[in-house]
Amino acid sequence: MTEPSDLELEVLKAFWRGGAMSAREAQGLIEPELGWSASTTRTVLERMVAKGLLVRRSVHGLAVYEAKTGKVDVIGGVLNRLRGLLEIDGRLPASAFAGSQILSKDEIEELEALLNAAKPGELR
Repeated sequence: MTEPSDLELEVLKAFWRGGAMSAREAQGLIEPELGWSASTTRTVLERMVAKGLLVRRSVHGLAVYEAKTGKVDVIGGVLNRLRGLLEIDGRLPASAFAGSQILSKDEIEELEALLNAAKPGELR
């Protein structure tokens, strides 16, 4: 999977909140935020499928999209990139995400475990 861009993260948030949906349904959720036309939304969704961020399946002849990777894994990847950029050693506290509107308490705990898992040969 390719790392999502900032705009792709906004699209993923819509799918994390709404689950599997058609391009028209996705358009209804993301248009107020991003201001995209329906054709732009369809193009972006297909590009995200090609990048491995979304999966597309046919349901009664209708293309339905859904996030391929869970939000904890995607957010963990983004935060680990930030950790590298800022050269942060040590633990990242999950309490920093307690005010999140898209992460549940269980997901915050899962994210903390993912972020603070020692990598082979690494001490934390």
